[in-house]
Amino acid sequence: MNPYEVLGVARDAAPDEIKKVYRRLARETHPDLNPGDAVAETRFKQVSTAYDILSDEKKRRAYDEFGEISLEAGFDADKARAARDQFEARFGSPDDDAFGEGFAFGGIDDLLRGFGAGRGGRGGPRFAMRGSDVEASMSLGFVEAVRGGEKRLHIARPRADGGVIEEDVTVRIPPGVTDGGRLRIPGKGGEGHGGAPAGDLWIRVRVEPHPVFRVSGRDLEFDLPIRVAEAIAGARVEVPTLDGRATLTIPPGTSSHARLRLRGQGVPAAGGQPAGDLYARIKIVVPKQIDDETRAAIERIEQDDPRKGLF
Repeated sequence: MNPYEVLGVARDAAPDEIKKVYRRLARETHPDLNPGDAVAETRFKQVSTAYDILSDEKKRRAYDEFGEISLEAGFDADKARAARDQFEARFGSPDDDAFGEGFAFGGIDDLLRGFGAGRGGRGGPRFAMRGSDVEASMSLGFVEAVRGGEKRLHIARPRADGGVIEEDVTVRIPPGVTDGGRLRIPGKGGEGHGGAPAGDLWIRVRVEPHPVFRVSGRDLEFDLPIRVAEAIAGARVEVPTLDGRATLTIPPGTSSHARLRLRGQGVPAAGGQPAGDLYARIKIVVPKQIDDETRAAIERIEQDDPRKGLF
């Protein structure tokens, strides 16, 4: 990234001019003023990064001398300058006529790369640097996330010259992706420099909740209300599934919070993993009002004291 081009200022621009331009661009591209605008968000990050470089005297001087690679972690401008000065004192500058036209010079570049930089400040960068990673977000419906599939997403990613690339990418959604999960698309981040590869695109997934189902790993779960009589005597009831309906057998004497399983009705099989299961968590619904006859019938059925042994 060229911070001068990002802000649209000359290399000899004064600090006050740089600050004025930055404030204007930051207002225009701020995410709070452009909700949901991926291009504006990417541009805001670029503007902020460019200002961070040009507003810092040491960073700006290092960039002017060594180019973008001076911004890499671990770069030491003082050591790089000392190494360059020692090299040129011994061998002369590669820009001198003594080297001859077309001289294949690489020594000083190789030396400075040991400190994280080549001669980027002299006539353009001569280095290879991988592009930056890009973050994006994507919302999925619950069933869409459980089943997986493909979805198109509009993204904005940095160009090597400081501009922005806008494009639509196809995102492959693995079955069972969960809320907050991250998907990676290699090579769809910022452009690389000097022939280096582009960065990656990382997509944060937001999954809308379902009114009935919940996800637990590769399994699905839901609450199943049943009557007291069904819990006591057992029953066969219809239950919802992702594909429609199925019949579930409730064994006699089923208690609240019991989990009954429907095999293979959870997250679909994918990537060598088998399909998950669907679990019904039992909730016994007790009637709020019962008549004397019903009360007597229940008391005849339930002769055992469930609290026996507690005391």
